Amino acid sequence: MSEEAECKCPEGIPAWVMTFADLMSLLLAFFVLLFSFSEMDKAVYKELAGSLKDAFGVQREIKAKETPRGINIIAREFSPGRPQETTINEVRQMTTNESKMHPVFTDASKEGQENMDKKSESANDLSYNAMDETNVTLSEDEIEQMHRILQDAEAVREALEEEISQGVVDMEITEKSIILRIREKGSFSSGSANIIKPFKMIVDKISAVFNDFDGVIVVSGHTDNVPINTYRFRSNWELSSSRAVSVLHVLSSADALGDKRFKIAAFAETKPVASNDTWDGRANNRRVEIMMDYSEEPKRQISNSSDDESVGAKSEVMLEVIEEVTAEALVL
Repeated sequence: MSEEAECKCPEGIPAWVMTFADLMSLLLAFFVLLFSFSEMDKAVYKELAGSLKDAFGVQREIKAKETPRGINIIAREFSPGRPQETTINEVRQMTTNESKMHPVFTDASKEGQENMDKKSESANDLSYNAMDETNVTLSEDEIEQMHRILQDAEAVREALEEEISQGVVDMEITEKSIILRIREKGSFSSGSANIIKPFKMIVDKISAVFNDFDGVIVVSGHTDNVPINTYRFRSNWELSSSRAVSVLHVLSSADALGDKRFKIAAFAETKPVASNDTWDGRANNRRVEIMMDYSEEPKRQISNSSDDESVGAKSEVMLEVIEEVTAEALVL
């Protein structure tokens, strides 16, 4: 064979290249699998981002007046202000330095600043005084009335403690009244206006409490939104009014209570206290309410004296006490 003859190279790639390619593919699949199992903790990421910010010497935090536009973690950590657009390819940012907004005052400027603060405080005092002069306060008669409402409510709660705890009677205290809500299950049969015997005992307890009450007693009947059309009751209006009249007859039978103190009201399904979409809600709406009305007492008046201001402060305390008593009654 002559020296000028060409050597024939073996066909195909070397065998080790295939082995190396398989190894790289397996390593890539292994790292992809590890990455899929990893979890990113936001707290750890924020801590790491903060340490990197300090390490790379990012500018110190200065409060910016502009609202940042970034919505991700990196934008919140590294962009405290909105960047200002520039014509050159350079990232800049306009921030507001607190030291420029609040300069250090010299002795002369401090004195002028103190005078300005005093003037602003005096102006605020004048505005507060003007507002206090027009505040609506409660008179002494209304304070006494609230005391009476609280005393009567406590007496009613003690007299009907068992019924309130069983859920037969609910008590509500308002600024001008005490309302007793008697549910249908404790007073009437379904679709009837005849009072059951256990309810008569409850009414006797209520009438005993009313002996010391000189105001007007309003008895109102309520129903759910289920229509009724019987021989006796053509609608819920007749049913609610008949139930209110039945309770009135039992209350007025007491010797100490006169007929002139009572009022009758029928609302049918117009004033629900719960949703009529559920059975429990409709059961709560079928009720009779007995309200002790204190609205004929003296009304609110506008006062300018300092004594009336103290009375107004006392009235706020009384309103808080009323709310506490109402909360206790609802819990029971």
